[in-house]
Amino acid sequence: MNGEYLRPVFVISVAAQLADMHPQTLRQYDRIGLVSPSRQSGKQRRYSQRDVSLLRQVQALSKDGVSLEGIKRILDLQDQVAYLQTEVNDLRNELIAVRQGQSRIFAAGTSGGDVVSLARGMRPERREPTVTVFTARRAIGR
Repeated sequence: MNGEYLRPVFVISVAAQLADMHPQTLRQYDRIGLVSPSRQSGKQRRYSQRDVSLLRQVQALSKDGVSLEGIKRILDLQDQVAYLQTEVNDLRNELIAVRQGQSRIFAAGTSGGDVVSLARGMRPERREPTVTVFTARRAIGR
């Protein structure tokens, strides 16, 4: 999304007019957390183009008979889906980079469990085996 779409520019009266709603309805939606605009100095609400789009979506769902609580749940799920889609895309791109050999592989290092970065196809150096010698004293006559 571009910055203009998210930039808070509309005062409540303009946002209400763009969404074809009463300003008091926007205040109610803000109170219940349905559509929460940005705040300017003096606590004035400023709505972005995204907020106006959400208000229109809320209005459409409301006209279809969905309750405000149901609308809030729908909007939350849409946000969650968008977040998860971004995560999937990031992971997909990371996987492509690994498969193309453009990323590094991480492995256990030679000392105490440290993590080292290796080029693809390389192996970490072998650790020298350490031998611990235990001596036992035996108490005689006890």
